[in-house]
Amino acid sequence: MNNGNTRGGASGRGGSGKKSGPSKPMNKARKPGTSAAKPAKDKYTDEKPEDAPKTAKPRSPKAPVVKKGQDTFAKKDGYPRAKPAADKKPSEKKPAVKKKSDEIRLNKYISNSGMCSRRDADIYIASGNVKVNGKVVTELGHVVKLTDEVDFDGVRITPEKKEYILLNKPKNFTTSGDEDTDMRNVMELVRGATKGKIQPIGRMDKNTTGLLIFTNDTDMVRKFSQPNQKSFKIYHVSLDKNLKFEDLEKIAAGVYLDGHKLFIDEVSYIEGEAKTEIGLKLRTQNVKVVRAIFESFKYDVLRVDRVSFAGLTKKNLPRGNWRFLTEQEIINLKNI
Repeated sequence: MNNGNTRGGASGRGGSGKKSGPSKPMNKARKPGTSAAKPAKDKYTDEKPEDAPKTAKPRSPKAPVVKKGQDTFAKKDGYPRAKPAADKKPSEKKPAVKKKSDEIRLNKYISNSGMCSRRDADIYIASGNVKVNGKVVTELGHVVKLTDEVDFDGVRITPEKKEYILLNKPKNFTTSGDEDTDMRNVMELVRGATKGKIQPIGRMDKNTTGLLIFTNDTDMVRKFSQPNQKSFKIYHVSLDKNLKFEDLEKIAAGVYLDGHKLFIDEVSYIEGEAKTEIGLKLRTQNVKVVRAIFESFKYDVLRVDRVSFAGLTKKNLPRGNWRFLTEQEIINLKNI
């Protein structure tokens, strides 16, 4: 009677219960309880034994996509979970120190003045070649006010763009700061031209008319204020009486004023005008000198009009009007 320990006709005690496939005849009988031998390929045929069914590998769960900017805070199934953006703590940043509207870094101040680049300005600062309000500053990143006085390598500079304005000055305007009922300052005439701190080159009294240059270029102001500067100015002078020819020749030979000889480049009668109208060419821009020349010969000067300044003329510039100089005119002034 069958004890129930065998399956599907498998005989013998201790059988493995596995179904055995076809096998090569063996010379020796198989011992009871041993499993069937592994089928082998017949060397006389191309037939292969049946392959064992392949077992599919379990698929791993798909990793979640972590979006840019999200943090990971835990792992699930071996993969990090995306941290919700709402849970992200805001980064703690130090509040930026705001500069006042009238403050600027020293190297930018120097760069804006046109002296050099910011990088080169740092080199000058570190070398001790920059002064602020008379004191040497070597600290990089130093902040200054627009009202501070900055000396760069011995030269006073301003952080403004260099601007040059030519005015045809009318009467009853003066370059002095004295207040009078019948005198107004020339700055009124160019007030809307620029926000820069411009100033006139030289002085003019209320009765003198003609060309006057305004600029914030302190180097140019200093250049044309020197007594030995080489630029020519031409004046149209009106006298109270005719200029004698012998006096004209004496003026052309040079005039002594305060013990110093003043050289006159050219003096002549104005063609087509009365002998009271004189043209005078010289290098000084001091209008007082022009008046003193004729007064030394007992003539009263009624009017002085500067019609040319360092090659600039009044062409297309009516009385009381102004204009900006062209780039070429600026170059010419700097090269004089």
